[in-house]
Amino acid sequence: MTALPDFRLETHFSRWEFAARYHLTASDAESMSMAELLDWADDEDREAWSTLRLGYTQTHGDPRLRELIASTYDGVAPEQILCFAGAEEGLYLAMQVLLARGDHAVVVTPNYQAAETVPLSQCEVTGVALEADRDFALDIARIEAALLPNTKLVSVNFPNNPTGKVIPKADFERLAALCDARDIHLFSDEVYRGLERDPSRMLPQAADLSPRALSLNVLSKALGLPGLRIGWIACRDRTVISRLERAKHYTSICNAAPSEILARIALKSREKILKRNRAIVAENLPRFEAFFARYPSLFEWAPPDGGCVGFPRYLGNDGVEAFCEALVEEAGVLLLPSSIYRSELTPTPSDRFRIGVGRRGAEEALEAFGQWLQKRPANSTHI
Repeated sequence: MTALPDFRLETHFSRWEFAARYHLTASDAESMSMAELLDWADDEDREAWSTLRLGYTQTHGDPRLRELIASTYDGVAPEQILCFAGAEEGLYLAMQVLLARGDHAVVVTPNYQAAETVPLSQCEVTGVALEADRDFALDIARIEAALLPNTKLVSVNFPNNPTGKVIPKADFERLAALCDARDIHLFSDEVYRGLERDPSRMLPQAADLSPRALSLNVLSKALGLPGLRIGWIACRDRTVISRLERAKHYTSICNAAPSEILARIALKSREKILKRNRAIVAENLPRFEAFFARYPSLFEWAPPDGGCVGFPRYLGNDGVEAFCEALVEEAGVLLLPSSIYRSELTPTPSDRFRIGVGRRGAEEALEAFGQWLQKRPANSTHI
């Protein structure tokens, strides 16, 4: 395994996430307090919470928690679930377990950086880019053309981070069938599933489509509970789950006991939480639409198909990197410039930025954003 590069997103966030006044690029939906979540506990989980002993927990995850996670799939059993300390641990270990020197992987870009850099540390990787000039469409034929005799894994992320793209269901099913026909593992990052603007566009989960596929999910994004650090992989291949469990012995070993009980409460309230978060996104999108419409010479905006992030285009002649840097330093409004999503595998847009639409308080942040734009020199912004 080669050394991993700096994690650009986390390096950027370590500087600005808690220093900026307005976090307008958040990738998670609106969170809640401990008291709010505990108010939704049933008798079973209230008793479990009050009597909880703070010892080690099971490496696979709390049995009741795994039952609840399995219930969110159509054909996955609890023993086919392995819990992790967030989605990143699951992604990292899956790439280590499934890939080795001499293998080949295909990764769709843009994507969460680890989805590219961790496979690259293991083996040869080919990137297939979402096509920015076609509303970030994915051409399945290009994935098929990229496959090699030694391809072991195809990695995708829908709803996509950072673009918010959701591909057609038929394309996703075609991709799963293509991987099955060649004994390739489809690794599907599904952390934003449930926040689609049009519920009819919600994709099936990969682990339901294929016995070899891995579905990655977490409580952090669509449910807005990143502080719990509970993620999981669902896979019907027992060998894969067993190998992942043994790999986890070298990282977190087990999950935090309080987080597992709180995760049970969240999953039992999953539909209520998703309904609330979809409503927040739905309330926010017209605000963002109106904001960007006021500056047509500066921005090209399209709402995300799903999830709670979008990827607008910046048209100013100062460039998106300088623009985002000045915005956070001068107005305290944090965005993520496109360099954070730079790919080593494919050309990626250099004139875009990620913006978050899933949290309350967007009005105040957009107001500060707009006031700053009005003060900017005309020669730097096209205004």
